[in-house]
Amino acid sequence: MRPSFRTSTLLLALTASPALAQRPVLPATPTVVDTTDPVAVILARLDLEKYKATVKGLTQFGDRRQGTKRNRDAIDWIEAQLKSYGCTNTERITYDFTPPEPTPRPAGGAPGGAAGGAPRAPQPAQGGGRARGIKTRTGVNSDSLLQPDARLRALNAEPSVPGQRQEVYCTKIGSTHPEEMYIVGGHMDGIGWGEAANDDGSGTALVMELARIFNSPDVQTERSIRFALWNNEESGLNGAKAYVDQRAPLQGKESPVGSGKYPEPKWLGMIQHDMMMFDHGMPKADGTMAKEQRPEADVNIEFQSNSKMAQQSQALAWILHSSNAKYATDYPAQVGPHMTNTDSGPFQDLIAAVSLRENERGTQVGSGWDPHWHQPTDVFATFTDADFRLALNAAQTTGGALGKLAGVTRKK
Repeated sequence: MRPSFRTSTLLLALTASPALAQRPVLPATPTVVDTTDPVAVILARLDLEKYKATVKGLTQFGDRRQGTKRNRDAIDWIEAQLKSYGCTNTERITYDFTPPEPTPRPAGGAPGGAAGGAPRAPQPAQGGGRARGIKTRTGVNSDSLLQPDARLRALNAEPSVPGQRQEVYCTKIGSTHPEEMYIVGGHMDGIGWGEAANDDGSGTALVMELARIFNSPDVQTERSIRFALWNNEESGLNGAKAYVDQRAPLQGKESPVGSGKYPEPKWLGMIQHDMMMFDHGMPKADGTMAKEQRPEADVNIEFQSNSKMAQQSQALAWILHSSNAKYATDYPAQVGPHMTNTDSGPFQDLIAAVSLRENERGTQVGSGWDPHWHQPTDVFATFTDADFRLALNAAQTTGGALGKLAGVTRKK
């Protein structure tokens, strides 16, 4: 039995783990929208071509590596897009970042390293996630010559430098509980000499698309929703950490007193999106991958089982699972207990925090299930409509849960 949708307090108190109800993957066909359900009506505004266009827009800035002009230009573009959706109260977090000392790069490599410093090695999952099956080598490409596109090579050539960093967010203000908020995130920086289309243009575009539909003129939510596009994920979750350091102490404080305005509403939950499109299965014995999305592809919803808020995070994960069963059109979801190396990490001991992904982070991505991870092949042209549709189903999953948790209605 899946948990029912109630108030946010009751939902986050749930601890039951219902059995997975795996649904067959259906062809993408028009569906009949229940016009009596405001969540269904709003989710119907998600559009595959709009989503693809947003990913494509992000890739015009190459890999968007932190500490570069292309990263700053991408932040400006994201902010302009959010404002065009009606999310006009955009703001920025500003912080300083000094990367570690660079390590020697391989012969033929270009300046800049992997992330403006030492390449970040694959990290083991926290609290579990033992890899099984066929594994292929993973890592961060730092060799510019492996990128065959001369234009993209030139675009990504500027190295990262230490200094000031920024990241942008916007907020849908709650109509009756503006002092409470859910945070929805994706990281906009990338590495590897590609376009960072999947890691994490896919998650960034997903958050932007949710911002677009929830900021439609006829949409109202009881509680606030913040749409955050983190920077510096690839250097060690620095952007999300800066947000937590700066904003956590401000939660729920009315400013000015008596104004009814809450610059940092109380956090009720955090939902992260990181690599959303490529679920082609385990590598074959020869190390190659299937060219097409596998029929049993699914949306992975992860919480961290050894975090201080594991019980609440697990409850939030099952809420998203129930939303997927009700609203996702093509791909089912599964819940797992190993959330690691993503921007929900800095939140996990403070509030309910989950991450949505294409694969299990610790056991699958780290074992080579996505050969484009941090590679020159992480470009828009690599992915098919079936890949993009997996991400759109994740947007339906998160959007459906947000609609219920935040109390969405349509204005008359």
